[in-house]
Amino acid sequence: MTRSGDDDALTIRIGRDELVVRRRYEVLSIANDILIAVWFVTGSTMFFSESLMTAGTWMFLAGSVELLIRPVIRLFRHLHLQRMRAGVPGSVGGSGQDF
Repeated sequence: MTRSGDDDALTIRIGRDELVVRRRYEVLSIANDILIAVWFVTGSTMFFSESLMTAGTWMFLAGSVELLIRPVIRLFRHLHLQRMRAGVPGSVGGSGQDF
């Protein structure tokens, strides 16, 4: 068992690669959240001009697709960690972090 430096959370290590996997998915999730914000802010500002409303609607659609990608990232992370844990006796479930 180790304590991570940033948030002082307890992490039970299954292997040295688990932390790398978790961080990669966390970065992917953060990038996805930034894209969601960009699509919706851009789409919202486009609604102030009638000539840009169609483009703004497409931005909202892109933001909605990004919202769909968010749980897909979490599912892939979960499955990846589950595959890593296969056959490891005494392994503990995933973290409660929602990224």
